[in-house]
Amino acid sequence: MPDAIELLKTRRSVKPREMTGPGPSAAELETILTIGARVPDHGKLTPWRFIIFEGDARQRAGEVIAKVFARKNPGAPAADVEIERKRLMDAPLVIGIVSFTRPHPKVPAFEQELSAGASAMNIVTAATALGYGACWLTGWFSFDRDVLEGLGLKPDEKLAGFIHIGTPTKPSEDRPRPFLSEIVTRF
Repeated sequence: MPDAIELLKTRRSVKPREMTGPGPSAAELETILTIGARVPDHGKLTPWRFIIFEGDARQRAGEVIAKVFARKNPGAPAADVEIERKRLMDAPLVIGIVSFTRPHPKVPAFEQELSAGASAMNIVTAATALGYGACWLTGWFSFDRDVLEGLGLKPDEKLAGFIHIGTPTKPSEDRPRPFLSEIVTRF
């Protein structure tokens, strides 16, 4: 396992199309999800949950996405519908991070949403620490109520994103990162 600081300094997203199997084992997935649930959560509200898409579930989710896309874009070419159908098919495992808020006198909704984001980042980091490629993505279908309903989300739930996890097929290139001098000020 890599040194934690070095892992955090060098972590990069791996494009789902650059992933293959195998994905995490059942024990590794349990570790990833346990780490995903171990995030700041003021008020102990647990304002997130996870949906696992692996095996045929990825294809079933793709059918939901494709049907909604085709209905909302009746003139779309069949090739475009097929692209939508394959949205979750590249990586062997995709984890949907569902975010919801609860009324609380001391914990605003925004803070609860940030907790869901922290959960997503912990999942990405845990998968990377285990040697897998990981990528946190959204897309039009992450915000479309018809798709979300088709994936089993309740009306008061949002999708913080999909975390794609698999074995990288090649080294991931880093992207330019901001210089600290450009993003840090002192008060």
